[in-house]
Amino acid sequence: MKKSSYFKGALTVSAGALVSKALGALYRIPLTALLGDAGMGVYQMVFPLYCMLLTVSSGGIPTGIARIISSNQCPFVERYALRVFACAGLLGAAAMFAAAAPLAAAQGEPAVALCCKVMCPSVLFVSVISVVRGYFQGRGNMLPTAVTEVSEQLLKVVAGLILCYVYRQDATHAVIAAVFAVTFAEALSAVYAFALYSSSPKPRSPLFHASKNCYKLILEYTLPLTLTAIALPACQLAESIVVVGVLREHITGATALWGIFSGCAVTLVNLPVSLTYGLAAAGVPRISPVAQSGDNEGAKRLALNSVVSTFAVSAPCAVALAAFAPMVCGMLFGSLSPSSRDLLVTLVRVMSVNAVSLSLVQTSSACLASLGMPLVSTFSQWLSGGLRILLSWLFTAFTPLSIVGAAVSANVCYLVAVLINIWYIIRCKNVGRRNSARTVFGRGARSVLR
Repeated sequence: MKKSSYFKGALTVSAGALVSKALGALYRIPLTALLGDAGMGVYQMVFPLYCMLLTVSSGGIPTGIARIISSNQCPFVERYALRVFACAGLLGAAAMFAAAAPLAAAQGEPAVALCCKVMCPSVLFVSVISVVRGYFQGRGNMLPTAVTEVSEQLLKVVAGLILCYVYRQDATHAVIAAVFAVTFAEALSAVYAFALYSSSPKPRSPLFHASKNCYKLILEYTLPLTLTAIALPACQLAESIVVVGVLREHITGATALWGIFSGCAVTLVNLPVSLTYGLAAAGVPRISPVAQSGDNEGAKRLALNSVVSTFAVSAPCAVALAAFAPMVCGMLFGSLSPSSRDLLVTLVRVMSVNAVSLSLVQTSSACLASLGMPLVSTFSQWLSGGLRILLSWLFTAFTPLSIVGAAVSANVCYLVAVLINIWYIIRCKNVGRRNSARTVFGRGARSVLR
């Protein structure tokens, strides 16, 4: 991929992600006013399980499929991927339906059960959307990714506001309506994404090709990426149970505090991260062919350039977020009480560093996948995620930080993951090969590390 095409693709995906995240952040303003702090807390309690199951069925698809397509290893791989991940999406939807009641009991919020059941079909729809995005990304066309992201977010916002306003007199029904809007938006977006794929020009199918090899490639490339991506929502799910449980033992309004942290502060911090999403997505078709050719230094140079570009974009955003936190929180979340808004400002300032570290995790994980080392990011994400849960429990239970302790633990978590990822990118020796866990972390590490 040429440098100009790379930056054009990165800009396209970043613009789509930014518009999508901006819509999501703006959506929180009227949604918080309609649902209240407690309602937002319930709304956010549903999402960790949803995101975890969503990741299982679709998390590694775009990057994995793009990697296979851009390196020309399997013709029409997206057709096999649609079959695989449609089945995975169905299983994920069924798992979410089955886990609804146990999760509601663990979190102490009965409304969570019905919300999970209403949202579970989305897992299937997003699986289809993700395959289509990977198909186009592998061919260097980032526009469908941006268009589908914006369209599904816009549909969610419009449907959510209309339904929440209709049911505004009943907080529980309003939360369920907001959750249903997600399912509605994903269903329409899946239809649109499949229509885009069906209408796109395709090369003629070869007479013979080994489908078994394609299925094997899909699993080899997407499974490690899925295990990597699932770490964050899995840890968020555990954190929501641990932190809310600890807070309930000491103060009232624990659900509301979780809503401010997860629904408001995290949303604002994730806005700058969306700016760098395009650098991660566009880097895969750029780095993968170089890595596949065996050009170790060239592939590593491209990967490190992506990391440096990500830092250059995210660092000023983090500084601006910390500096203008009171103004931004006042403008976007004016419906919060003064004490809640002050807490939100504190959380945003503490977590503003995550705008850099999470962006770097996102880009470095994609680079490791392109270099043929996705297991490294899997290891770093799970290690740092476990550390996050432990620190969140310690900070909330044994210090006066309260919910701010969860913000501090998130900072530590992402910093650890970034350092591990970048260290392996620098030390990687055999690019382009799909390294096993033994090769990367076992006795054979000498073949990967200098």
